Amino acid sequence: MNVLLKDIDIITADSGIPFIKKGNIGICGDRIAFVRGSGEVPEGFKADRIIDGRHRLAMPGLVNAHTHCAMTLMRNMSDDLPLEEWLFDRIFPVEAKLTPENVYWGTLLGIIEMVKSGTTAFADMYLHMDEVARAVVESGIRANLCRNPIKYENGKKCEPCDGFEYYRRWNGSANGRIRVYVEVHSTYLYTEESLKDAAQLAKEYGTGIHIHLLETAKEREESIAKYGMDSVEICEKCGIFDVPVLAAHCVHLSEEDVEILKAREVNVVHNPTSNLKLGSGIADIPRLIERGISVSLGTDGASSNNNLNMFEEVHLAALIHKGVNRDPRLVSAEQAVMMATANGSKAIGFGGETGCIKEGLKADLIILDTDKPHFYPMNDPISAVVYAAQGADVDTVIVDGSIIMEGREFKTVDEERVKFEVAEISKSI
Repeated sequence: MNVLLKDIDIITADSGIPFIKKGNIGICGDRIAFVRGSGEVPEGFKADRIIDGRHRLAMPGLVNAHTHCAMTLMRNMSDDLPLEEWLFDRIFPVEAKLTPENVYWGTLLGIIEMVKSGTTAFADMYLHMDEVARAVVESGIRANLCRNPIKYENGKKCEPCDGFEYYRRWNGSANGRIRVYVEVHSTYLYTEESLKDAAQLAKEYGTGIHIHLLETAKEREESIAKYGMDSVEICEKCGIFDVPVLAAHCVHLSEEDVEILKAREVNVVHNPTSNLKLGSGIADIPRLIERGISVSLGTDGASSNNNLNMFEEVHLAALIHKGVNRDPRLVSAEQAVMMATANGSKAIGFGGETGCIKEGLKADLIILDTDKPHFYPMNDPISAVVYAAQGADVDTVIVDGSIIMEGREFKTVDEERVKFEVAEISKSI
Protein backbone atom coordinates (compact mmCIF):
# COMPACT_ATOMS: atom_id res chain seq x y z
CA MET A 1 0.00 0.00 0.00
CA ASN A 2 1.19 3.52 -0.80
CA VAL A 3 0.73 6.03 2.01
CA LEU A 4 1.26 9.78 1.84
CA LEU A 5 1.86 11.85 4.97
CA LYS A 6 0.92 15.26 3.62
CA ASP A 7 1.96 18.72 4.85
CA ILE A 8 3.42 17.37 8.07
CA ASP A 9 6.25 18.74 10.20
CA ILE A 10 9.15 16.26 10.19
CA ILE A 11 11.99 15.63 12.62
CA THR A 12 14.19 13.40 10.47
CA ALA A 13 17.07 12.45 12.85
CA ASP A 14 19.16 12.87 9.70
CA SER A 15 22.04 15.25 10.45
CA GLY A 16 21.95 16.60 6.90
CA ILE A 17 18.36 17.89 7.16
CA PRO A 18 17.20 17.63 10.80
CA PHE A 19 13.80 19.30 10.33
CA ILE A 20 11.38 19.89 7.48
CA LYS A 21 8.41 22.23 7.85
CA LYS A 22 5.16 20.96 6.31
CA GLY A 23 6.87 18.30 4.24
CA ASN A 24 5.59 15.18 2.54
CA ILE A 25 6.57 11.58 3.26
CA GLY A 26 5.72 8.83 0.81
CA ILE A 27 5.66 5.18 1.88
CA CYS A 28 5.67 2.30 -0.61
CA GLY A 29 5.31 -1.11 0.97
CA ASP A 30 7.70 -1.32 3.90
CA ARG A 31 9.98 1.56 2.86
CA ILE A 32 10.12 5.34 2.71
CA ALA A 33 9.82 6.22 -0.97
CA PHE A 34 10.55 9.92 -0.62
CA VAL A 35 10.84 12.82 1.83
CA ARG A 36 10.13 16.17 0.20
CA GLY A 37 9.36 19.77 1.04
CA SER A 38 5.95 21.40 1.13
CA GLY A 39 3.79 20.64 -1.90
CA GLU A 40 6.38 18.29 -3.45
CA VAL A 41 5.25 14.82 -4.52
CA PRO A 42 7.13 12.83 -7.19
CA GLU A 43 5.32 12.49 -10.48
CA GLY A 44 3.61 9.14 -10.76
CA PHE A 45 3.22 8.50 -7.05
CA LYS A 46 -0.36 7.52 -6.33
CA ALA A 47 -1.38 7.28 -2.68
CA ASP A 48 -3.83 4.63 -1.56
CA ARG A 49 -4.08 6.45 1.75
CA ILE A 50 -3.41 10.11 2.66
CA ILE A 51 -2.76 11.16 6.24
CA ASP A 52 -3.41 14.85 6.89
CA GLY A 53 -0.42 16.44 8.62
CA ARG A 54 -2.18 19.46 10.11
CA HIS A 55 -1.21 19.80 13.79
CA ARG A 56 0.91 16.71 13.43
CA LEU A 57 4.63 15.99 13.77
CA ALA A 58 6.35 12.96 12.26
CA MET A 59 9.59 11.56 13.63
CA PRO A 60 11.44 8.24 13.62
CA GLY A 61 10.03 5.66 15.99
CA LEU A 62 11.75 5.54 19.36
CA VAL A 63 14.06 2.62 20.11
CA ASN A 64 14.04 1.06 23.58
CA ALA A 65 17.54 -0.43 23.48
CA HIS A 66 17.35 -2.34 26.76
CA THR A 67 14.34 -3.83 28.48
CA HIS A 68 12.86 -7.03 29.89
CA CYS A 69 9.43 -6.72 28.36
CA ALA A 70 7.48 -9.36 30.30
CA MET A 71 8.53 -7.83 33.61
CA THR A 72 5.35 -5.80 33.21
CA LEU A 73 3.95 -8.76 35.20
CA MET A 74 5.92 -7.53 38.25
CA ARG A 75 5.16 -3.85 37.92
CA ASN A 76 4.71 -2.06 41.27
CA MET A 77 5.56 -5.27 43.11
CA SER A 78 8.97 -4.68 44.74
CA ASP A 79 9.89 -1.02 44.92
CA ASP A 80 12.27 1.17 46.92
CA LEU A 81 15.00 -1.47 47.24
CA PRO A 82 18.67 -1.62 46.13
CA LEU A 83 19.31 -3.68 43.01
CA GLU A 84 20.83 -6.76 44.65
CA GLU A 85 18.00 -7.14 47.20
CA TRP A 86 15.35 -6.28 44.59
CA LEU A 87 16.74 -8.81 42.08
CA PHE A 88 17.84 -11.78 44.17
CA ASP A 89 15.28 -11.64 47.01
CA ARG A 90 12.16 -10.38 45.23
CA ILE A 91 12.36 -10.75 41.45
CA PHE A 92 14.14 -14.07 40.88
CA PRO A 93 11.71 -16.00 43.17
CA VAL A 94 8.72 -14.65 41.22
CA GLU A 95 10.35 -15.32 37.85
CA ALA A 96 10.83 -18.96 38.87
CA LYS A 97 7.02 -19.29 38.79
CA LEU A 98 6.51 -17.84 35.32
CA THR A 99 5.28 -20.11 32.54
CA PRO A 100 5.88 -19.55 28.83
CA GLU A 101 2.26 -18.44 28.47
CA ASN A 102 2.74 -15.91 31.28
CA VAL A 103 5.70 -14.42 29.44
CA TYR A 104 3.73 -14.24 26.19
CA TRP A 105 0.96 -12.14 27.76
CA GLY A 106 3.39 -10.01 29.76
CA THR A 107 5.35 -9.29 26.60
CA LEU A 108 2.23 -8.32 24.67
CA LEU A 109 1.30 -5.91 27.45
CA GLY A 110 4.76 -4.35 27.29
CA ILE A 111 4.59 -4.05 23.51
CA ILE A 112 1.22 -2.32 23.70
CA GLU A 113 2.59 0.11 26.27
CA MET A 114 5.69 0.80 24.20
CA VAL A 115 3.85 1.31 20.92
CA LYS A 116 1.28 3.62 22.55
CA SER A 117 4.16 5.79 23.78
CA GLY A 118 6.00 5.87 20.45
CA THR A 119 8.42 2.93 20.50
CA THR A 120 8.77 1.01 17.23
CA ALA A 121 11.71 -1.25 18.15
CA PHE A 122 13.16 -2.72 21.33
CA ALA A 123 15.93 -5.00 22.59
CA ASP A 124 14.76 -7.68 24.98
CA MET A 125 16.51 -10.05 27.37
CA TYR A 126 14.31 -12.40 29.34
CA LEU A 127 12.88 -15.90 29.90
CA HIS A 128 10.96 -18.13 27.46
CA MET A 129 12.19 -16.11 24.50
CA ASP A 130 10.21 -18.13 21.95
CA GLU A 131 7.08 -16.60 23.46
CA VAL A 132 8.63 -13.14 23.24
CA ALA A 133 9.31 -13.72 19.55
CA ARG A 134 5.73 -14.89 19.04
CA ALA A 135 4.43 -11.68 20.58
CA VAL A 136 6.74 -9.60 18.37
CA VAL A 137 5.54 -11.35 15.22
CA GLU A 138 1.87 -10.94 16.09
CA SER A 139 2.09 -7.30 17.19
CA GLY A 140 4.09 -5.96 14.25
CA ILE A 141 6.84 -4.26 16.27
CA ARG A 142 10.57 -4.61 15.50
CA ALA A 143 12.92 -6.27 18.00
CA ASN A 144 16.37 -7.48 18.90
CA LEU A 145 15.92 -10.64 20.96
CA CYS A 146 18.67 -12.46 22.80
CA ARG A 147 18.97 -15.82 24.41
CA ASN A 148 21.57 -17.64 26.47
CA PRO A 149 22.38 -20.65 24.29
CA ILE A 150 25.05 -22.23 26.52
CA LYS A 151 23.88 -24.64 29.20
CA TYR A 152 26.02 -25.95 32.02
CA GLU A 153 25.40 -28.82 34.42
CA ASN A 154 27.77 -29.36 37.35
CA GLY A 155 30.13 -26.88 35.76
CA LYS A 156 30.30 -28.72 32.43
CA LYS A 157 28.92 -27.45 29.15
CA CYS A 158 26.01 -29.46 27.77
CA GLU A 159 25.42 -30.24 24.11
CA PRO A 160 23.41 -29.61 22.11
CA CYS A 161 22.58 -26.04 23.11
CA ASP A 162 19.08 -25.14 21.97
CA GLY A 163 20.05 -21.49 21.68
CA PHE A 164 21.56 -22.36 18.32
CA GLU A 165 18.12 -23.43 17.21
CA TYR A 166 16.63 -20.19 18.54
CA TYR A 167 18.94 -18.19 16.31
CA ARG A 168 18.12 -20.30 13.27
CA ARG A 169 14.39 -20.12 13.98
CA TRP A 170 14.00 -16.41 14.58
CA ASN A 171 16.91 -14.35 13.21
CA GLY A 172 15.70 -12.40 10.17
CA SER A 173 12.12 -13.61 10.56
CA ALA A 174 8.95 -11.48 10.30
CA ASN A 175 10.19 -9.74 7.14
CA GLY A 176 13.47 -8.98 8.89
CA ARG A 177 11.82 -7.40 11.93
CA ILE A 178 13.66 -9.73 14.33
CA ARG A 179 17.40 -9.86 15.02
CA VAL A 180 18.85 -12.41 17.44
CA TYR A 181 21.85 -11.74 19.70
CA VAL A 182 23.58 -13.92 22.27
CA GLU A 183 22.55 -13.20 25.85
CA VAL A 184 25.25 -12.70 28.46
CA HIS A 185 23.21 -11.53 31.41
CA SER A 186 26.22 -10.22 33.35
CA THR A 187 29.73 -11.14 34.37
CA TYR A 188 28.51 -11.89 37.91
CA LEU A 189 26.21 -14.69 36.70
CA TYR A 190 28.87 -16.12 34.36
CA THR A 191 32.29 -17.71 34.68
CA GLU A 192 35.37 -16.86 32.64
CA GLU A 193 34.86 -20.06 30.63
CA SER A 194 31.21 -19.29 29.84
CA LEU A 195 32.10 -15.72 28.83
CA LYS A 196 34.62 -17.10 26.34
CA ASP A 197 32.09 -19.65 25.07
CA ALA A 198 29.47 -16.95 24.52
CA ALA A 199 31.93 -14.75 22.65
CA GLN A 200 32.97 -17.65 20.43
CA LEU A 201 29.36 -18.55 19.67
CA ALA A 202 28.53 -14.97 18.67
CA LYS A 203 31.55 -14.95 16.35
CA GLU A 204 30.53 -18.24 14.74
CA TYR A 205 27.02 -16.96 14.01
CA GLY A 206 28.08 -13.48 12.99
CA THR A 207 25.86 -11.84 15.60
CA GLY A 208 26.19 -9.63 18.67
CA ILE A 209 25.90 -9.81 22.45
CA HIS A 210 23.49 -8.12 24.88
CA ILE A 211 24.88 -7.70 28.42
CA HIS A 212 24.38 -5.79 31.68
CA LEU A 213 27.65 -4.02 32.41
CA LEU A 214 28.78 -2.24 35.59
CA GLU A 215 25.30 -1.27 36.70
CA THR A 216 26.31 -0.94 40.37
CA ALA A 217 29.41 -0.21 42.43
CA LYS A 218 28.94 -3.61 44.08
CA GLU A 219 29.19 -5.33 40.69
CA ARG A 220 32.54 -3.66 40.14
CA GLU A 221 33.83 -4.75 43.56
CA GLU A 222 32.61 -8.33 43.12
CA SER A 223 34.07 -8.60 39.63
CA ILE A 224 37.49 -7.55 40.90
CA ALA A 225 37.22 -10.07 43.73
CA LYS A 226 36.12 -12.84 41.33
CA TYR A 227 38.29 -12.19 38.30
CA GLY A 228 40.99 -9.83 39.52
CA MET A 229 39.62 -7.21 37.15
CA ASP A 230 36.39 -5.30 36.63
CA SER A 231 33.52 -6.34 34.34
CA VAL A 232 34.70 -4.37 31.30
CA GLU A 233 38.21 -5.76 31.60
CA ILE A 234 37.10 -9.40 31.90
CA CYS A 235 34.81 -8.93 28.89
CA GLU A 236 37.75 -7.58 26.94
CA LYS A 237 39.92 -10.52 28.01
CA CYS A 238 37.29 -13.12 27.08
CA GLY A 239 36.52 -11.73 23.61
CA ILE A 240 33.05 -10.36 24.34
CA PHE A 241 33.95 -7.10 22.59
CA ASP A 242 35.13 -8.89 19.44
CA VAL A 243 31.52 -8.74 18.22
CA PRO A 244 28.87 -5.96 18.29
CA VAL A 245 27.85 -5.41 21.91
CA LEU A 246 24.77 -3.85 23.45
CA ALA A 247 26.01 -2.84 26.92
CA ALA A 248 23.28 -1.76 29.32
CA HIS A 249 23.91 0.74 32.13
CA CYS A 250 27.71 1.31 32.23
CA VAL A 251 27.29 3.46 35.35
CA HIS A 252 30.56 2.70 37.16
CA LEU A 253 33.25 2.98 34.49
CA SER A 254 36.91 3.71 35.14
CA GLU A 255 38.91 5.82 32.71
CA GLU A 256 40.48 2.60 31.41
CA ASP A 257 37.00 1.14 30.86
CA VAL A 258 35.97 4.15 28.79
CA GLU A 259 39.02 3.74 26.58
CA ILE A 260 38.20 0.05 26.04
CA LEU A 261 34.57 0.80 25.14
CA LYS A 262 35.68 3.48 22.70
CA ALA A 263 38.35 1.33 21.07
CA ARG A 264 35.97 -1.64 20.70
CA GLU A 265 33.02 0.51 19.51
CA VAL A 266 30.70 -0.82 22.21
CA ASN A 267 27.12 0.53 22.13
CA VAL A 268 26.23 1.87 25.58
CA VAL A 269 22.57 1.94 26.68
CA HIS A 270 21.70 4.64 29.20
CA ASN A 271 18.80 3.71 31.52
CA PRO A 272 18.35 6.86 33.61
CA THR A 273 15.02 6.09 35.31
CA SER A 274 15.90 2.55 36.38
CA ASN A 275 19.37 3.55 37.57
CA LEU A 276 17.89 6.35 39.67
CA LYS A 277 15.06 4.26 41.09
CA LEU A 278 17.36 1.42 42.15
CA GLY A 279 19.91 3.87 43.53
CA SER A 280 22.57 2.49 41.21
CA GLY A 281 24.02 5.87 40.27
CA ILE A 282 24.13 8.06 37.18
CA ALA A 283 26.18 7.07 34.15
CA ASP A 284 28.60 9.75 32.98
CA ILE A 285 26.97 10.10 29.59
CA PRO A 286 28.55 13.48 28.71
CA ARG A 287 32.00 11.89 29.07
CA LEU A 288 31.01 9.00 26.79
CA ILE A 289 29.54 11.34 24.17
CA GLU A 290 32.68 13.49 24.30
CA ARG A 291 34.80 10.39 23.64
CA GLY A 292 32.71 9.50 20.61
CA ILE A 293 31.01 6.45 22.15
CA SER A 294 27.55 5.75 20.75
CA VAL A 295 24.91 6.09 23.48
CA SER A 296 21.30 4.98 23.17
CA LEU A 297 18.43 4.84 25.66
CA GLY A 298 16.44 2.13 27.40
CA THR A 299 13.74 1.84 30.03
CA ASP A 300 14.97 -1.42 31.61
CA GLY A 301 12.07 -3.56 32.88
CA ALA A 302 8.75 -2.21 34.11
CA SER A 303 9.44 -3.60 37.57
CA SER A 304 12.34 -1.18 38.06
CA ASN A 305 11.07 1.87 36.18
CA ASN A 306 7.92 1.39 36.44
CA ASN A 307 6.85 2.08 32.87
CA LEU A 308 8.15 1.59 29.33
CA ASN A 309 7.62 5.17 28.16
CA MET A 310 10.65 6.21 26.13
CA PHE A 311 9.62 9.87 26.08
CA GLU A 312 10.33 9.91 29.81
CA GLU A 313 13.82 8.51 29.19
CA VAL A 314 14.48 11.12 26.50
CA HIS A 315 13.31 13.89 28.82
CA LEU A 316 15.30 12.67 31.81
CA ALA A 317 18.47 11.97 29.80
CA ALA A 318 18.44 15.56 28.56
CA LEU A 319 17.91 17.00 32.07
CA ILE A 320 19.77 14.96 34.64
CA HIS A 321 23.30 15.53 33.36
CA LYS A 322 22.73 19.28 33.19
CA GLY A 323 21.73 19.34 36.84
CA VAL A 324 24.37 16.96 38.18
CA ASN A 325 27.18 18.78 36.37
CA ARG A 326 25.67 22.27 36.69
CA ASP A 327 26.08 22.79 32.96
CA PRO A 328 22.95 23.39 30.83
CA ARG A 329 24.89 22.67 27.63
CA LEU A 330 25.31 18.96 28.34
CA VAL A 331 23.18 16.43 26.41
CA SER A 332 21.36 18.78 24.06
CA ALA A 333 17.85 18.18 22.77
CA GLU A 334 19.31 17.12 19.43
CA GLN A 335 21.62 14.60 21.12
CA ALA A 336 18.75 13.17 23.17
CA VAL A 337 16.65 12.63 20.04
CA MET A 338 19.55 10.91 18.31
CA MET A 339 20.10 8.65 21.33
CA ALA A 340 16.46 7.56 21.18
CA THR A 341 16.32 7.04 17.40
CA ALA A 342 19.37 6.65 15.12
CA ASN A 343 21.79 5.58 17.87
CA GLY A 344 19.28 3.09 19.25
CA SER A 345 18.63 1.61 15.82
CA LYS A 346 22.35 1.10 15.27
CA ALA A 347 22.82 -0.39 18.73
CA ILE A 348 20.17 -3.08 18.31
CA GLY A 349 21.36 -4.16 14.88
CA PHE A 350 19.15 -2.18 12.50
CA GLY A 351 21.55 0.64 11.64
CA GLY A 352 21.26 1.71 8.03
CA GLU A 353 17.73 0.31 7.88
CA THR A 354 15.81 2.36 10.45
CA GLY A 355 16.42 5.20 12.88
CA CYS A 356 15.77 8.21 10.70
CA ILE A 357 13.25 9.42 8.14
CA LYS A 358 15.14 9.14 4.89
CA GLU A 359 14.41 7.86 1.42
CA GLY A 360 15.08 4.16 1.04
CA LEU A 361 14.98 3.26 4.72
CA LYS A 362 12.35 1.10 6.39
CA ALA A 363 9.17 3.01 7.23
CA ASP A 364 9.34 3.00 11.04
CA LEU A 365 7.91 6.28 12.24
CA ILE A 366 5.48 7.87 14.64
CA ILE A 367 3.06 10.79 14.37
CA LEU A 368 2.46 13.09 17.33
CA ASP A 369 -0.67 15.16 17.84
CA THR A 370 0.71 18.65 18.52
CA ASP A 371 -2.64 20.39 18.87
CA LYS A 372 -2.26 20.48 22.65
CA PRO A 373 -1.48 23.32 25.05
CA HIS A 374 2.01 22.09 25.96
CA PHE A 375 3.11 22.29 22.30
CA TYR A 376 2.12 25.95 21.90
CA PRO A 377 3.98 27.91 20.64
CA MET A 378 6.11 25.49 18.60
CA ASN A 379 9.22 27.66 18.52
CA ASP A 380 11.64 24.73 18.28
CA PRO A 381 10.10 21.33 17.38
CA ILE A 382 13.10 19.30 18.55
CA SER A 383 13.13 21.02 21.94
CA ALA A 384 9.36 20.55 22.15
CA VAL A 385 9.71 16.79 21.65
CA VAL A 386 12.44 16.48 24.29
CA TYR A 387 11.22 18.87 26.97
CA ALA A 388 7.44 19.00 26.50
CA ALA A 389 6.11 15.94 24.64
CA GLN A 390 4.37 13.09 26.42
CA GLY A 391 3.95 9.46 25.43
CA ALA A 392 0.21 10.06 25.23
CA ASP A 393 0.80 12.56 22.41
CA VAL A 394 1.57 9.69 20.03
CA ASP A 395 -1.39 9.30 17.68
CA THR A 396 -0.15 6.95 14.95
CA VAL A 397 2.62 4.35 14.78
CA ILE A 398 3.96 2.82 11.56
CA VAL A 399 6.39 -0.12 11.59
CA ASP A 400 7.75 -1.74 8.44
CA GLY A 401 5.27 0.34 6.47
CA SER A 402 2.25 -1.03 8.36
CA ILE A 403 0.04 1.15 10.53
CA ILE A 404 -0.11 -0.74 13.83
CA MET A 405 -1.71 2.08 15.83
CA GLU A 406 -3.92 4.93 14.63
CA GLY A 407 -5.96 7.39 16.63
CA ARG A 408 -4.37 5.64 19.65
CA GLU A 409 -6.19 2.44 18.72
CA PHE A 410 -3.95 -0.63 18.57
CA LYS A 411 -4.62 -2.44 15.29
CA THR A 412 -2.89 -5.80 15.66
CA VAL A 413 -3.52 -6.91 19.26
CA ASP A 414 -6.67 -7.02 21.40
CA GLU A 415 -5.64 -4.64 24.18
CA GLU A 416 -8.57 -5.45 26.46
CA ARG A 417 -7.88 -9.20 26.23
CA VAL A 418 -4.21 -8.64 27.09
CA LYS A 419 -5.06 -6.54 30.15
CA PHE A 420 -7.52 -9.20 31.33
CA GLU A 421 -4.99 -12.02 30.95
CA VAL A 422 -2.27 -10.10 32.78
CA ALA A 423 -4.64 -9.28 35.64
CA GLU A 424 -5.40 -12.99 36.01
CA ILE A 425 -1.70 -13.92 35.90
CA SER A 426 -0.88 -11.40 38.60
CA LYS A 427 -3.18 -13.24 41.00
CA SER A 428 -1.23 -16.46 40.57
CA ILE A 429 2.26 -15.03 40.99
